[in-house]
Amino acid sequence: MKGIELAEAYYTRQGLPMLEKNFAGCRGRIAAGLVGEGSECFGFDDEISMDHDWGAAFCLWLEAEDYKAIGRELQQAYQSLPATFMGYQAKEAHPMARGRTGVLSIEGFYQSLIGLDHAPKTLEEWRSIPEYGLSAATNGQVFHDPLGKFTEFRNALMTYYPEDIRLKKIAACCMAMAQTGQYNFLRCIRHGEMLTAQLVLNKFIEATISIMFLLNKTYKPYYKWMYRAMKRLPVLGPCVYGILEKFWDHTQLPKEEMERYNSYLIEVICSIIIRELKRQSLSGCGSDFLLDHGPCVQRKISDPWLRSLNVMAD
Repeated sequence: MKGIELAEAYYTRQGLPMLEKNFAGCRGRIAAGLVGEGSECFGFDDEISMDHDWGAAFCLWLEAEDYKAIGRELQQAYQSLPATFMGYQAKEAHPMARGRTGVLSIEGFYQSLIGLDHAPKTLEEWRSIPEYGLSAATNGQVFHDPLGKFTEFRNALMTYYPEDIRLKKIAACCMAMAQTGQYNFLRCIRHGEMLTAQLVLNKFIEATISIMFLLNKTYKPYYKWMYRAMKRLPVLGPCVYGILEKFWDHTQLPKEEMERYNSYLIEVICSIIIRELKRQSLSGCGSDFLLDHGPCVQRKISDPWLRSLNVMAD
């Protein structure tokens, strides 16, 4: 069973009766669901995931005043729910993972993920938020939200980045992919810096994954999940996922052949990204070097301050 399914069943069969019995007067003010950090919130949990920080659990979200008034009492009631459910243990969070489930204030929950207790209003605020936090704040499932306050905040994030922010990040990714993959990878090898070449290749792969999420208008999750999540992306996700896998499919080749093949794969990926940039009318540049496309994308930014920043900065 997936963790999100277990969480909804645990809430429906155990949590909801507890609320109706002990908090009937507040029932219409309590949101419930499972959102945030953890493989189960992304749907990536499996048998291996069950060895830590996994089990029957859900979140109860309250507005600030309600959290002050009944938060402690509600948490005690939550902790008194059955320790086993459907043959699974109730989730016992690792000390570093506390605050992911149980009773939480709406503002505190979002602040823990995006650093703000309100939906971002300015470009500066949007730029300050780590993308994995936005991904975690918009994943999972809301089971019940009678007031709609939790969902209102969530929906403001799910509308995705303002277009100027997306363009700035795409421009920076173009520069990173060009510098690492198209320029520095082979140079490092020719200098005999093999470990540096591997680091450069890894940075190219990370920039590729980043731009794929941006081109799909989807937040990139925590690094552990970003490659797997990329495969789900409707725009070129399975295609680029398959090409990236080939970097590890030919490790038994002689060194020089492997280097040539990696360089070939880099150019194939860059050509795919360039075609997509053109399809989305983000660049009209005719170059096959992504370094030339970054400034083209940046010039489309409307905000003068953001457009004036170094094209390498995301």
